[in-house]
Amino acid sequence: MPRSKELEILALSPILMLGVTRRIGDVDDGSTVTDFLPAERARGITIQSAAVTLHWPPIQHGSSEDSTESAQKSRVSHTINLIDTPGHADFTFEVLRSLRILDGAICVLDGVAGVEAQTEKVWAQANLYSIPRIAFVNKLDRDGAAFGRTVKEIGSRLRGWPAVCQIPWWEGGKGRFQGVGDAVELCALKWTEGGDGKAIQKCSLDSLKETDQKFAAELRKARLALVEVLCEFDEHLLTTWLECDDDPMAIAPQAIRDSLRRCIIDGSGRLIPVFAGASFRNIGVQPLLDAVDDLLPDPNERPPAEITAGSLKGTLPDLLNGKLQIQQSKSSKQPKRLHGPGSANIGGNIESCALAFKVVNDPKRGVLVYVRVYSGTLNRNSALWNTSLHVTERAGRLLQMYASDAEEIQSISAGQIGVIVGLKHARTGDTLITYTGSNPKTGPPAPLDNLHLRPIEVPPPVFFAAIEPHSISEEKNVEQILALLLREDPSLHVSVDDESGQMLLSGMGELHLEIARDRLVNDFKAKATMGSIEIGYRECVQSSSTTHHSLIDREIAGKKGKAGCAAFVEPVDMMNTSLIDATERDGNFITVNVEMVDPEDRHTAYSLPQELPLSELRTALINGASAALARGPRRRFPMTSTHANLTFLVSRDLFGKDTHPAALSSAAHQAVQTALKETFDNDSISLMEPVMDVVISCDEGNMGNIVHDISSARGGHVISLGDEEATETTGDYEKAVDVSRIYAPPDPFAGSTQFGNDDLSGANVGQQRHIRARVPLKEMVGYLKHLRSLTGGRGTFVMAFEKFERVSGPRERDV
Repeated sequence: MPRSKELEILALSPILMLGVTRRIGDVDDGSTVTDFLPAERARGITIQSAAVTLHWPPIQHGSSEDSTESAQKSRVSHTINLIDTPGHADFTFEVLRSLRILDGAICVLDGVAGVEAQTEKVWAQANLYSIPRIAFVNKLDRDGAAFGRTVKEIGSRLRGWPAVCQIPWWEGGKGRFQGVGDAVELCALKWTEGGDGKAIQKCSLDSLKETDQKFAAELRKARLALVEVLCEFDEHLLTTWLECDDDPMAIAPQAIRDSLRRCIIDGSGRLIPVFAGASFRNIGVQPLLDAVDDLLPDPNERPPAEITAGSLKGTLPDLLNGKLQIQQSKSSKQPKRLHGPGSANIGGNIESCALAFKVVNDPKRGVLVYVRVYSGTLNRNSALWNTSLHVTERAGRLLQMYASDAEEIQSISAGQIGVIVGLKHARTGDTLITYTGSNPKTGPPAPLDNLHLRPIEVPPPVFFAAIEPHSISEEKNVEQILALLLREDPSLHVSVDDESGQMLLSGMGELHLEIARDRLVNDFKAKATMGSIEIGYRECVQSSSTTHHSLIDREIAGKKGKAGCAAFVEPVDMMNTSLIDATERDGNFITVNVEMVDPEDRHTAYSLPQELPLSELRTALINGASAALARGPRRRFPMTSTHANLTFLVSRDLFGKDTHPAALSSAAHQAVQTALKETFDNDSISLMEPVMDVVISCDEGNMGNIVHDISSARGGHVISLGDEEATETTGDYEKAVDVSRIYAPPDPFAGSTQFGNDDLSGANVGQQRHIRARVPLKEMVGYLKHLRSLTGGRGTFVMAFEKFERVSGPRERDV
């Protein structure tokens, strides 16, 4: 989880200790191992998530991972798949698709900046996925670091009770950051200045009383506070405390670790273990990795993966164990010889099931597909059925990734993350399965051929830019490169303007499109130019049209084509029951009605020719309607929230072999286009603009100027100020944390910070306040520079798409 920069160093510290790499690199110099794309190194930010596989504790020579039995899990080596994610708001989708496949997360916080707005957004998403989390307050070696204030902010901003497991240890109370006090083990850990982090001096509480009595007393307070907050959530520990005569110092460290694990394993975020350190100086990294082993769950302890297969819904283990009732298809595709009568468990024939959560084009190895295996074992050379694209591909090579380095392996077991090399079709979000006796062309029997793990939702793009190849001969190469970029990043979209033939690339933000341009031109060496970045408006119908019938009778792609179709358009009404059978495309809904009976003679029924099955006919009509909705009649922007209702009457619209998919798509396109033109002539097409959910962080003294600027100059609506958070962000079930009851050690440097905020007892905790508002995207272009001028360079903001909203008359003239 963000913040990304600290997580990069955090990821690299253990692999440096393990000898996987000889350098740790520097984020600001762009030299970290996990930032291996040229654009990442040039800008000093993370753009793509990177996987790092390591064993912690390190496996000693001649030993195995499970060679010893120990109550403390960190005494036994575990395989950890660590994923470094971006911190910039434009790449939130990269973080969300990584969250989808995690078993646990480390929330890395900046000890100077505290809890930032982007952290809150990702934290809310982690709550939705119920991911167990621990927090690591980093950069405590820097000027202005305030561990106590950050702990308070965890309670007020993230709405969870901080369980302080470590407190920072400054030399002489106000000197350099030298180590941490462990409230679980009741000891202090001291690191050598300038060392590699491997040498740690451990001081017991008794010896600490002699050398640093004040810190020893604070450590005892931390232990008491930790036990008290745990007892509020865990009755087992409360019983143990009573058995120890209410002496928190007498409770065994393992009992506290077990309690912490029980409290966080449900992923609710109600209690948050907090650790301290400075990862760039290798301080606190090893205890944090021990906490990953001790507190975070292994794959078997996570809730079962949810699946859908046609109308079937349930969990993957229930499907594999035959607990789900599967209605097998009677089509010729069903291999009857594989199954006995009635209740045979066809789900039990699934050998492995995996989710492709990331696709990368590596210049040396080709296309790399990152997968998380949810069941079985994915073996090398196994045939993988893609349930989204309905194609079979072979897993020729399997890799275990160490950022940009890799090790070839023979299999990927359940719960692990690995890489498949050379798949030609798999995209981000596709489900891949291997099935016993599967036909390579038709795949597993229905409905397992449509088995999907919960898909990753892709937010709509709000910026776009035109791409111009330098020559006609370069056009095909540019299209192929764009197809690769889209496989890597589904939040990018490519469309072609019908009139100009221009390719348009759409994305989530200005930086997002700039990075895509850099990769297109610099990484892939495409000979093309990207135009200026513009805002992606939409159009929407406000009233229903009449039904229009179109008949196509012309040559299409060198082949005679003749087909008909009737259509009308209407605004989307989510309460309309007809939308249940509709197909959703880019925010619009398309319903196809195929009438086999002649309306004038109800006793006469028609059938479709063998070469035009019903599924192919429906797909062709939907594609035609979707193409028509891609360009509105008012300003040529795509339509949104529009319902296109198509009717294909076999007796009227079918003309034998001349009615092929291309002719059907043309007929549907023309019918929908005519219906849209009617609504435009009736002045029933509105222009819609993207409205963003914006969270601005600033000093309290600047709040008035910013609120006035948002409300008056930019046409926005302020939703909340300060610590008031909407329930949609945190969930109705969560209660606000009483910050005055949170334990936090005193910050020795708090009085010398530029904010001078020593008040850690109330709601005004932290150096910054948050303003939440809904603002038109047009007004947010270039806003960061303006915000910094208002706040003396200290203000920041994040924003995410919320909805499309109708543009008023005066604002439309500015478009």
